[in-house]
Amino acid sequence: MKNLTPFAIAIVIMVAVAARFYHITGSVADWHSWRQVDTAAVARNFVKFGFDPFRPRFDDLSNIPSGKDNPSGWRMVEFPLYQSMAYGIWRLAPGVPMEIMLRLVTVGASVGTLIILYVLMAATAGKLAAFFGAFCYAVLPYSIYYGRVILPDPLMVFWAVLSVYLVFLATEKKRDWGFMLCAGIAGAFALLAKPMGLFLLLPIPYLMLRRNGFSIYSFIRMLVYSLICLFPLFWWRQWILQYPEGIAVYGWLFNEGNIRFKGAWFYWLFAKRVGELILGYWGLIPFGIGMLLVSSKKEGWLFRLWVIGGLLYFIVIARGNVQHDYYQILLIPIICVYLGKGFAFLFSNAVFSKAVSYQLSAISFLLLFSFSWYTARTYYWINRPEIVEAGKAADSLLPAGAKVIASYNGDTSFLYQTNRQGWPLGFEIDKKIEAGATHYVTVSPTDNDGETMALASRFTVLVRNERYAIIDLTKPKR
Repeated sequence: MKNLTPFAIAIVIMVAVAARFYHITGSVADWHSWRQVDTAAVARNFVKFGFDPFRPRFDDLSNIPSGKDNPSGWRMVEFPLYQSMAYGIWRLAPGVPMEIMLRLVTVGASVGTLIILYVLMAATAGKLAAFFGAFCYAVLPYSIYYGRVILPDPLMVFWAVLSVYLVFLATEKKRDWGFMLCAGIAGAFALLAKPMGLFLLLPIPYLMLRRNGFSIYSFIRMLVYSLICLFPLFWWRQWILQYPEGIAVYGWLFNEGNIRFKGAWFYWLFAKRVGELILGYWGLIPFGIGMLLVSSKKEGWLFRLWVIGGLLYFIVIARGNVQHDYYQILLIPIICVYLGKGFAFLFSNAVFSKAVSYQLSAISFLLLFSFSWYTARTYYWINRPEIVEAGKAADSLLPAGAKVIASYNGDTSFLYQTNRQGWPLGFEIDKKIEAGATHYVTVSPTDNDGETMALASRFTVLVRNERYAIIDLTKPKR
């Protein structure tokens, strides 16, 4: 394996990149499109309104996210580090659609995480475990889909894993402060990209303490790291208080419905998400073996603390994790570490015969991939292609400054396709007209669609067919 490693890892990286280019040019109307388009809209609006990462805007002007009307479309959630990076690269190639540029940033972050994970595991758990861990990160169907999606989470994972690795280097080398300062900056980027990255940073105090123990030197290092890491997030959270209409309601993420530790919490997180979606049932065999193995001296509690961080993440963000499967992106490196260790054990142990170990490994991996892919493949599907078709028609017909009511039950996926700001819900139309709405767009209009029929009787219909209708609210019928 020693001589094969550089070539093998290069192949794994190429496979990871190629897999993540699957549907790279597809419309942003696939799985979790609501969250994806809200993320993408911020980057697209940097092009429309000018680059201002301290005042990001998206397309939704309604009161749905924050409970307050948002006429400017402020989007004050995580700092738009992800969108800013995509915008910066887009400036070098403005002919590339912003959606593809955002996906390319995610691909880069995902592959970067794979490389760092390999290097970290090779230094602690051994090269064989590192190879299998990187391979699993490259080809797990869940990891592939969320390694090219338009969300800030993969970038958050990259910076958090990089921060852990840099602290590990600082404890192994004599050049402490250079690595430590860079680790603090990487940690700050992780928390700005998404504050949940804090749970991946849990091993850092342990890594700092295991070299010098509870000493003044360790205390100073932790203090400096914490200040660098936490201050930007604290500043951002204070800054956005000026724009309360742009701050999405987030209290529900923790324990809405009192779901924590209930049967549904265990079922959805450990059975459906980890067991079925990510590990495809059969991945539990190598994962379980990896969990049971005794850690090497260099590894110590490093990866165990990652597991504890993942469990704390499930406990603290209980409802968010149950509600949305993309919240488990944070767990991918943790799971792949123990898959790598489990597969490495099966390939190198003396407990079973090699034939049994190889067969069990092959069967486990093939069934893991198959059952996980059975669900993950549906994530690429566009189940309502008419919103894309109607959105393109609206974009070609409507003036650039139009404000659109794209009626889609509050989901901004349809509104995004029109390339306009507006409202994703079609009620209180007159109130929205007073607020500046100029056009109404809907999909699948029928004679039973009372709202569309009423508007068509009052205003000029620009387009109406079986798939969509576009009505000009600025031109009443005489």
